[in-house]
Amino acid sequence: MPIELWLLFVTAVAYLGLLFLVAYAAERGWLKPGLVHHPLTYSLSMGVYATSWTYYGSVGLASQGGYVFLTVYLGVTAAFALTPLLLQPLARIVRDYQLASIADLFAFRYPSRVSGLLVTLFMLIGILPYLSLQIQAITESARVIVQDAPPDILALVGCVTLTLFAILFGARHLTPRDKHEGLVAAIAFESAVKLIALLSVGGFALFGVLGGPDALAEWLAEHPERLRQLYDPVGQGPWLAMLFLAFCAAFLLPRQFHMTFAENNNPAALKTASWLFPLYLLLLNLPIVPILWAGIRQGTATAPDFYAVAITLNQAQPWLPLLAFVGGVSAASAMMIVEILALASMCMNHLILPVRLLGHAPQRDLYRWILWTKRLVIALIFAAAYAFHRIIEHNQGLAQLGLISFVAAAQLLPGVLGILFWPRATRIGFIAGLCGGAVVWFALLILPLTVHEGTLTRELALSAMFGEGGANIWSVTTFWSLTVNALLFVLGSLLSPPILEEAEAAEACRPQPAYQPLAGQVAATSPRQFEKQLAKVMGSYAAHAEVLRARLELGLPHDEERPTELRRLRERIHRNLSGLLGPALARLIVDDQLRLREKSHIALAESIRYMEEQLEESRSRLRGAVKALDDLRRYHRDVLHTLPIGVCAVSPQGEVLIWNDAMQAIAGVDARQAMGRTLANLPVPWGELLADFAASAERNRAKQTLQHGGRWRSYRLHKAQIEPSQGQPREAGGLVILVEDRTDLDTLEAELAHSERLASIGRFAAGVAHEIGNPVTGIACIAQNLIYEDDPERLEAAARDILTQTQRISDIVKTLLAFSHGEPLARQPPSLFRLRDCVLEAVRLVRLSHAGRQVQLDCRVGEDFLIRADRQRMAQVFVNLLANACEASDPHTRVEVVAEADGAEHLLVHIYDQGRGIPEEIRQRIFEPFFTTKSVGEGTGLGLSLVHSIIEEHHGSIQIRSRPEQGTVVTLRLPRAAVPAPPEETIIP
Repeated sequence: MPIELWLLFVTAVAYLGLLFLVAYAAERGWLKPGLVHHPLTYSLSMGVYATSWTYYGSVGLASQGGYVFLTVYLGVTAAFALTPLLLQPLARIVRDYQLASIADLFAFRYPSRVSGLLVTLFMLIGILPYLSLQIQAITESARVIVQDAPPDILALVGCVTLTLFAILFGARHLTPRDKHEGLVAAIAFESAVKLIALLSVGGFALFGVLGGPDALAEWLAEHPERLRQLYDPVGQGPWLAMLFLAFCAAFLLPRQFHMTFAENNNPAALKTASWLFPLYLLLLNLPIVPILWAGIRQGTATAPDFYAVAITLNQAQPWLPLLAFVGGVSAASAMMIVEILALASMCMNHLILPVRLLGHAPQRDLYRWILWTKRLVIALIFAAAYAFHRIIEHNQGLAQLGLISFVAAAQLLPGVLGILFWPRATRIGFIAGLCGGAVVWFALLILPLTVHEGTLTRELALSAMFGEGGANIWSVTTFWSLTVNALLFVLGSLLSPPILEEAEAAEACRPQPAYQPLAGQVAATSPRQFEKQLAKVMGSYAAHAEVLRARLELGLPHDEERPTELRRLRERIHRNLSGLLGPALARLIVDDQLRLREKSHIALAESIRYMEEQLEESRSRLRGAVKALDDLRRYHRDVLHTLPIGVCAVSPQGEVLIWNDAMQAIAGVDARQAMGRTLANLPVPWGELLADFAASAERNRAKQTLQHGGRWRSYRLHKAQIEPSQGQPREAGGLVILVEDRTDLDTLEAELAHSERLASIGRFAAGVAHEIGNPVTGIACIAQNLIYEDDPERLEAAARDILTQTQRISDIVKTLLAFSHGEPLARQPPSLFRLRDCVLEAVRLVRLSHAGRQVQLDCRVGEDFLIRADRQRMAQVFVNLLANACEASDPHTRVEVVAEADGAEHLLVHIYDQGRGIPEEIRQRIFEPFFTTKSVGEGTGLGLSLVHSIIEEHHGSIQIRSRPEQGTVVTLRLPRAAVPAPPEETIIP
């Protein structure tokens, strides 16, 4: 039953509107993200491969070539079976370097504007027959249904309608680097509709026309020639050639490349698609043979290409013809929209933008200009497809037109193999090979097609080269075009040495790229200068937007000035512009406007960070020994970052390379803020501290106090020079600084020192009572006698005696107070004082103890020996040492303190005793905390430990020499203060 043309048009437009609604819903988030990003959606979106050729032309191909039609899908299955070897490496390259089309891929690997330009022009010409196939399919299927529709008007109206919808799908707004989630969802929906429609027609053919499986078996038994027509051409037709062409088309056709790689939101989904998409193609091909046999049994007068529509026309209800027509429109429109969007992107990046941006004044709004130009390009490509359709109208079947484009796409295979497996391939070889193959393709396929009444089914004179049976045009063209292509590709590559850009691109395309440091510093010194430079080509608006986008992606502030971070910013802008303008133009703009300083050193900090990022991204692809090595690297890195001591590694140029977790906690400076900066540019006070320590000759700094976090904290610094191993570059060396936060330890030590002072005062208590008791008794006696004295002279003498005894008591109390003065956590600033005065103070205190009263304490320290130290802590040193000497000495022996100069900068202080000495077996442990040979309750074991700590803190040293029963000599080596003292300083007596 004929259907009105207006109903077909309304149905087609309504269906396209539904597709747009699906796309819009996906973009606005109305559909669940899990559904939009599901591997099933991604796999179905690749169903754009199944065009009108599949929906209509496969039946026509089956009628002529039997099961040869299956090669078009078996080749795709073979390509997806090689996903780990073929598709996943390509997906990684496209994703890592933001390539938007297959022309971008070749322009990236074979760096040249000519590479992208040549691929774009060749694909434009090569895909036109395929686009005209879709127009012819829609026109002819409508004519079959309507029976008297004028095809010219129908084709023109269809092209205009599809142009509008293509603009809505891919050029409604500019998203040059973002994934078109709406387009992916719409194409996945289209693939489902196409499958349902074809299965429905196939079901009708089997049960409605052929009468079911049993009736079909009877009919085939009566007509065995129908089975022979399917099997016989397999051994005679171009089986291998078509299988090979389908293999190439699976990922080299612009629309397939776009949906498989450029629109791939989830890299892991490619693994699912490797089996799900071939399964989808299998389901699509199940109805082909039943539809063919149904058309033959009905005696349908139309061409076999359109049996899928013709066999449904005898139904009383129009829904099945409309469904069949919608399936055909779906197959054709999806292919044309995606193909033309991909071609438009290629034309923009490699034909129009290079001409417009280079040598012209910058656009005020580059994005708007790109958007409207892209819309115009989409319309022009549709117009070219329509014109080509008019030229070859009535010449060829659908399958033949599709195979022309398949042969064209196959010319890109040598270049792709060079990308994946031959680093030596060069752009000269690629251009030469592609030009050679294109010439053969054009001569054997396009020229005969443009001649009226021409045909591609005739045999050529070359067929004699393939045996008595001859060879058809597809085998001949495929063989010779690829042979010429491959030979020129190999010869051109071997005869032209690769340039630096080619070598770098080849390395980037390897499955596991080797580490390549980012060399050089950007001449611009701020993001603002980046904008000014890019604005010369792109305009101020686009330049600001691109720099802002890259800066936000890297998390950099607007006032960033670190050279390594600016180098990273340049790299990110380069990648982003590759998605917007294509890799060739992006490279030209970045190299010209964001130049690197000549002879600038390698930014080692950024190189390390870049290597870390690359290893993180390639983690899932590491195998075997490489993975084991990466595991070891991660283990060492984790050990370094989790050390409880701050680690700061510095390059030979002074850039911070490593700033571990402990260093972040100690300094309060984030690693991202520190990495790449020079030490002097670190935040206050760490920049000055670390830069000064790195430049100094000292390897250790025992104590460094800083006010940090609202309180004074103390640190110990260490450093070591890293020398590069033999064969390593100078940049492999540097300096490592260790920062130890000793605040808590020093606090504990101060508390212990205070406790030790209090313990010492307790031990002196008896001596204090004795020393104070004698003068008090004397004062009491004098006071009693004063009652009876009248002689003025005797009264004056008594008063002087009382004052003398009172001063004696005051001196004792003052000494005790000076020794015990201060809070446990207090630290006195270093002061200048005479060493003799400090020793005498300690002598007076020790004489208060029982042991100190039994020995003779002599001080032989010169008046001119000055030191700069914490006097209170130094007094504790001498109190502890003299107390130990007295306790170890026999009564009535001598303990001497002798000082001498050790050069101009140090003093040696010797403390001699004549005691029992220190046994050899315990001499190595005497400085350990809490180690003591005294009985419980008689000593804390902290005295010598605190002495060692205090002396080390004052940049001195202590040495003990002892012989059993012959006494002990303790020698202190202390820094000597300059003489005379500075005028503004007062020497404390």
